[in-house]
Order: sequence, then structure tokens, then C-alpha cells
Amino acid sequence: MTRFPAAKILLTAVAVSASFSAFSAGQNTIPEELIAAAKKEGVVYSVGMPDTWANWKGTWSDLEKLYSIRHQDTDMSSAQEIAKFAAEKSNATADIGDVGAAFGPVAVQKDVVQPYKPTTWDQIPDWAKDKDGNWALAYTGTIAFIINNDLVKEQPKSWADLRSGNYRVTIGDVGIAAQANSGVLSAAFALGGNETNIQPAIELFADLAKQKRLSLNDPSVANLEKGEVEVAVMWDFNALNYRDQIDAKRFTVVIPSDGSVTSGYTTIINKYAKNPNAAKPVSYTHLRAHETGRNLVCRLLLEKKKQKK
Repeated sequence: MTRFPAAKILLTAVAVSASFSAFSAGQNTIPEELIAAAKKEGVVYSVGMPDTWANWKGTWSDLEKLYSIRHQDTDMSSAQEIAKFAAEKSNATADIGDVGAAFGPVAVQKDVVQPYKPTTWDQIPDWAKDKDGNWALAYTGTIAFIINNDLVKEQPKSWADLRSGNYRVTIGDVGIAAQANSGVLSAAFALGGNETNIQPAIELFADLAKQKRLSLNDPSVANLEKGEVEVAVMWDFNALNYRDQIDAKRFTVVIPSDGSVTSGYTTIINKYAKNPNAAKPVSYTHLRAHETGRNLVCRLLLEKKKQKK
């Protein structure tokens, strides 16, 4: 996980794009024997990989269209995914999950994942993978604010702005969701803290709670659409996707000007998966379906231009 002032976010996206360009170039190199085995299983059960998150919808569509692999997902947080794998063991009802970067090593420690190295493994940078093949980052995001334009007139542009506003702030399930955890860390960095000192962030959210402005709502696309979220803290790829999915005119997406963090997500294959071969092509297919770093740079530049007008 990397901390960046907002001014460096675009350069970071460019660097991420370059790091993964070689990997994405090899996206069609799925071994024929794996394709055959995956088709034979014919189905993959996932957790924490809903259609609305990081364009998983495109991945599941591709898997069914290209390899006749059906799919079903149960949405949950990174911590809940690992707990489910550990609790069910050989009675597994899930084959694969998608967890935040910090949770990949946790899954290894819990001994609930099986290693898998795709043919493009050597092209993945060392910082983005486990040396034994238990996990590898597939995409990254930067913490942003999504703001309901109908409900918030004086819109925040920084973490410092949140403290003096008159709107409710939604952060999500801190402690079990990587997005919420990264939101807290982002606030800590912006307000003078760091990875070992999140007290500034705790004080900010405690202050919001005292003002009765800390919302316990989930920052989901459904709650945003219903108007139950005024300002939410989430990954930029989710914020931009949710905004466009609902109504681009209703929401503004900004990277906080006083600091943010960029981090990634990795798929993990359940050690006890019933359909491990159907799960393995996901690591190839999602790179094609997911928005690339270059596209993200273009979208952020457009957002920045709009905000200046």
C-alpha cells in the first residue's frame, strides 16, 4: 500500500499501468489443458466479487461466453471471505475470493489458499505477488470521495473539509473491509499520521460521530441510488463506476487534496475449492474486463478538468 499526495495520483496510475502492461498483454495465453478442465467443471462460486465491483460483471460475462463457465457470487468483505474459507474447509461452498492487498498474506497464514502461477507469472512485478503463487495483485485503486450533489452543497475537497461540513459521512466496515481500512489510513496520512499512527484518523471519525455525522450505512450502489449516502469514502474505481451507473449528474468524485492511498486487490483460490480449474482462468480474464490504468488516468484527468470549471 502506497501513500500519495493527490498531486501524484495520476503519475502513480501511469506507473501501475506500465507495471501491468506486460501481464495484460499475455491475457490470452490460457493453456488449452486448463481450458478443458475448466469447461468440464463448468461453474465457479465466488465471494466478494459482485458485478458492481471493479467490473467483475465483465469477467463473468467473458468466462461464460468464452468457456461456458457459469458463475454465482456471495458478496462479503475481505476478512469475511477468509473466515468463510477457514470455517468450511473441505465442505467449501466457494472456489475463489477477491481480497485487499493486506489480506493476501493473512490468507496464507490461515492456510486457506492454494498456489497458482499463470503463464504470465514472471511478468508480474515482485512487489505485486507472493513468491509461492498464493496471490498476485490484479488491479489497484486510490481512495476518493463520492458526493451526492443533490444533498451536499458545500462539497469537501479534502479530509480536513470533512470536519467542518454539515453532511453525513459513510466509510463502511472498518476492520473487516479493505476499502474501509484504506479509507482510514488515507485520512491518517492526510492529517499527519502514518501506517503505525492512525490516531489522527480516529480523532477525525470520533469528531464526526460526536457531531452525529458518521453514517453507519454501507456505501453500496443501492444506498447511493436511494439517496441514503451523502458523502462516502471508497475506491475511485467504485466511485466512478457507481456514479456513471446511477446518474453522472447526481454525483461528484474527488481525490482528497491533502492525501490519499493507492492499494491493490488479489484473487485467492480456496485451498478446498470444488472447482479450482474453473477459478484459475479468472486471473487472466479479469485483466481484459477491468478498466486499465491508462483509462483510469484519462478519466481522472477529465474529472480534474471538470472540477476546475
